[in-house]
Amino acid sequence: MRRASGVALLVLSGCTAAPDARSTTTSAIQVTHPDWSRNAVMYEVNVRQFTPEGTFKAMQKHLPRLDSLGVDILWVMPVQPIGRKNRKGSLGSYYSIADYTSTNPEFGTTADFRALVGAAHGLGLKVILDWVPNHTAFDHPWATEHKNYYTLRSDGSISVARDNEGKETDWTDVADLNYDNREMRRAMIDAMKWWVDSTGIDGFRVDVAWGVPTDFWDEMRPVLTAVRPDLFFLAEAEDPKLHQWFDVTYGWEFHHTLNDIAKGTKSAKVLDEYFAKQASTYPTDAYRMYFTSNHDENSWQGSEFERMGANHQAAFVLAATIQNSIPVLYTGQEVSMTKRLRFFDKDTVDWKGKSLAPFYRSVFALKDSEPALANGSSGGTQSRVEIKLTDFKDHLRDDNRLYAFAREKGANVVVVMVNFGDTLASLSVPDTRWAGSYRDVFDRSQPAVLGTAAYLRVPAHGYRVLVKEGRIQ
Repeated sequence: MRRASGVALLVLSGCTAAPDARSTTTSAIQVTHPDWSRNAVMYEVNVRQFTPEGTFKAMQKHLPRLDSLGVDILWVMPVQPIGRKNRKGSLGSYYSIADYTSTNPEFGTTADFRALVGAAHGLGLKVILDWVPNHTAFDHPWATEHKNYYTLRSDGSISVARDNEGKETDWTDVADLNYDNREMRRAMIDAMKWWVDSTGIDGFRVDVAWGVPTDFWDEMRPVLTAVRPDLFFLAEAEDPKLHQWFDVTYGWEFHHTLNDIAKGTKSAKVLDEYFAKQASTYPTDAYRMYFTSNHDENSWQGSEFERMGANHQAAFVLAATIQNSIPVLYTGQEVSMTKRLRFFDKDTVDWKGKSLAPFYRSVFALKDSEPALANGSSGGTQSRVEIKLTDFKDHLRDDNRLYAFAREKGANVVVVMVNFGDTLASLSVPDTRWAGSYRDVFDRSQPAVLGTAAYLRVPAHGYRVLVKEGRIQ
């Protein structure tokens, strides 16, 4: 989603959007995740801000570094030309598309983008393109050549993008597309197919997916997967029914809950309710995108340092290891980017910030190596691990700031403990189900034994991730 003027429009938020009244079909499509996605993690690429040049060629030089970070899928923000009519800021929004089948000349040529995709593939990375089907720029050729492709006001003028209630938003730089028009639908699918055919991308992140009638996905997906059966689709939406067509949906509710827990305005225990609801609502094999930052959150709500403070790493560990999670890292997070990147203007990332690459690399390696942490139903089941705090002086005494759980797949057991408190936590695990010796992924100097008589320390604003290859019966 692209928010305009820095205003958070609640009615447009994926976590509050009502189901589209036009979406009444039941799909016969069954999503089968590509095999390569089962242990995958994503990285969101903001081409404009990634380098001083802001080009595909300059971005391409960073690919070996991203590969060494353990990234699997590059989600590239929109690369098409940006509209000039009603433009916001000096450069405009990436999500104001002036031509679906071309590239923004500020970024480079289509050949440059194709070379970027090819270089990524050479390193074993996949590339998905951010796609904007809900609206176009007002100076997109369709606005003059096919005015009936758009939602029209009573006076015949083209409407700005609308919310799910049909009301105009303050996204004044984009024009609302009319999905009652069959010709427009075909043109949209043709444009998406063009990118698969012409550049070799591996799928799409679909912007404002909640604003498009679901029967469009019934039309789109068979056409595209006939070309590439292993295409990967991420929906910017939080809606269980979209898993009929999409591999991944957003975890907005979890993200907002994490912010509240990190700030101390909610108890970590509320996660039990969240996980129970997800288990009863979403398909077993649904991938959910969990994150501590992305382009919207960073630009409009602030960096993870603003929203989560000292708990931002503990929050990421939690987000990356919970059931069904496919985590995403946003441009600059690996160098502790604390600023809000300007959305409509040039604002290059400072890559000289404090490196968090070893931390994120360890998390991604963990996802890759432990079968219990695989994505969707390929991963292990999740169980709450009950803990008992000690009464040691100056140690954490409030278990509302702690959360512990285990993921199990066969003999592979991963126990995750996070401490959102300001004080060291010393604890034991009374349940003999988890008793035994473990390997600590992040701190091998610490003893990692669980059991009634064994005490484990979790640092303030910290985490312990423990792996046991076999279980004591």
